[in-house]
Amino acid sequence: MAKTRTTEANEASFQSIRALLKRFEEDARWTSLVTDVRNWLDFSASELYRETGEQKNYYTDSSGKSGGQKAKLAYTILASAIAYQYGLDQESGRERTFRFVAVDEAFSKSDEQNARYAMELFRQLDLQLLVITPLDKIHVVEPYISACHFVTNNEEENDSRVFNLTFAEYLARKQAWQVEETLEKEGWK
Repeated sequence: MAKTRTTEANEASFQSIRALLKRFEEDARWTSLVTDVRNWLDFSASELYRETGEQKNYYTDSSGKSGGQKAKLAYTILASAIAYQYGLDQESGRERTFRFVAVDEAFSKSDEQNARYAMELFRQLDLQLLVITPLDKIHVVEPYISACHFVTNNEEENDSRVFNLTFAEYLARKQAWQVEETLEKEGWK
């Protein structure tokens, strides 16, 4: 049964929200601090050798790490959190679990090796991925996909289209696009 809120309680909530919004407007430093997710949690992780259990690396946060190391750590934490949160046992009950993750431009700032690491990690957990990535990074995910939803837009950016392709259809279109691009570069088109 839902609790009935009083007029006074509603007014107090409204004033709290108003004060918070005012602080967002007036204090740029604080706004930047609280809206940057990298400041929300402190974490640590140990990277171990599977064969010996010996520690390979220890991370207390992402400071001092390269972009690729930060990305690898972020993917590991993300995958671990998903597995833990949803109780994803790697050996049993896989067919009865929902394992869908949307990853938006995850590899735009990652090197290819770390992007492939993430894809392998997600594959090991049998996660179904929706990966949104620019064309210059799609080669990283190609070995892992079975379908492609290709989005285009015209030059005026007022006519977006989505093409749903099997992987084989995607490869055929990719080859045609590459031929077309080559013809344009060489002045044949």
